[in-house]
Amino acid sequence: MSQQAQAAPTTRRGGAVWALVITSVAGFMAALDNLVVTTALPSIREDLGGALHDLEWTISAYTLTFAVLLMTGAALGDRFGRRRLFLIGLTIFTGASAAAALAPGIDSLIAARAVQGVGAAIMMPLTLTLLTAAVPAARRGMAYGIWGAVNGLAVASGPLIGGSLTEHISWQWIFWLNVPLGVALLPLARLRLAESHGTGARLDLPGTLLASGGLFGIVYGLVRGPSDGWTDSLVLLALFTGTTLLAAFVIYSTRAKNPMLPMRLFRSRAFSGINAASLLMFLGMFGSIFLLSQYMQGVLGYSPTEAGLRMLPWTGMPMLVAPIAGILSDRIGGRPVVATGLFLQAAGLAYMASVATVDASYAAQLPGLILSGIGMALFFAPASNLVMSSVLPKEQGIASGANNALREVGGALGIAVMASIFSSQGGYESGQSFVDGLRPALVTGSAVVAVAGVAALLIPSRKRGAVTEPSQEVRVLDTVAG
Repeated sequence: MSQQAQAAPTTRRGGAVWALVITSVAGFMAALDNLVVTTALPSIREDLGGALHDLEWTISAYTLTFAVLLMTGAALGDRFGRRRLFLIGLTIFTGASAAAALAPGIDSLIAARAVQGVGAAIMMPLTLTLLTAAVPAARRGMAYGIWGAVNGLAVASGPLIGGSLTEHISWQWIFWLNVPLGVALLPLARLRLAESHGTGARLDLPGTLLASGGLFGIVYGLVRGPSDGWTDSLVLLALFTGTTLLAAFVIYSTRAKNPMLPMRLFRSRAFSGINAASLLMFLGMFGSIFLLSQYMQGVLGYSPTEAGLRMLPWTGMPMLVAPIAGILSDRIGGRPVVATGLFLQAAGLAYMASVATVDASYAAQLPGLILSGIGMALFFAPASNLVMSSVLPKEQGIASGANNALREVGGALGIAVMASIFSSQGGYESGQSFVDGLRPALVTGSAVVAVAGVAALLIPSRKRGAVTEPSQEVRVLDTVAG
């Protein structure tokens, strides 16, 4: 069978609407569990015990396995069938969610969270490739807009959902929530999604091991650095080893016949630009949400639910604006929409830094929250479109995996960097001390997101009304590569 035939869907079981619903809900589940645990940590410690580092690992265990295995999950889907691996990943994630809810102790909860990350890493990158296969090119902007809105809402509303469930029911329900959703999605995905494959090449085992080991070292060092100290020998060893392995992965991938991530993709300004922008966007956004949710509760005195509701102008904006952003990207191209969104997000963070005080009113914070919400919404949908249209259809699986891996690394890096800046300038001793640390951290986040906007401007533009397909530059590179 030819590569083109293998890249195409092999069975047409359902339309674009079903694919959009299934992939959006699955993406919501995976993205939600990044931050949903944060507001439940006090209740978890009261029920299960554990030291501070144990509680940190209930978050880090998920982030670690999720980030490390994203590219591997995408590569397995390309090789053995994207729908098949999506079902496997969804089954693992749903079962691990039930195990987390039933965990009798902190160690078993951490183990269940790690397995959750494995399932999410398999299914998350495949949501985008399955959606792309089901939606005509001319309508992908709108589809990516809805998909991006749902995923963006999940990331940003994690603390609200976790806090509300913990406050009004119990912390176990932050995990039980995934179980009925997963059980409902499994038969729908089996019946309504079309199967598709990538290039059909054999699994790149050396590349998989190098990439997974490198990401493990870097993400482990990033999540442990703020608590253990950046000069800790294990943190330094993890960062050095991870960097070395990723460098070896890049060198290997430039020479291998069928690498899991062809380095020639990065010769495309579109692919390189949108991935750089994604990493920096998540760096600034994750770190900001991590600190601002604590600021609203610890300094301004809101309950978890009250804090989450007051952040809705930021966290809820993707549901309103992202579909519009997707339509705009179809009409004028993704570059101006993404760049505008990033600069608005940067302006919003800078504004919130300027008004942060121990007794700041909600009215004073509202303009910054709205700006950040619009900016985040304008980013998600066109960014997904740009990633998928910058490569050939047979390479969309690994492109999605690489982009999601960079986003997760950016999120881990954002929390680590901004937590370090926060602790060096302030702390938890008093409300004023927290504000003293919060302000420079938010300014840093704003600057990083602004740099992401500059990276987005480097993406080649396209003519108005052009159908979003792999660029000529990518087609030429693919031809040259053989």
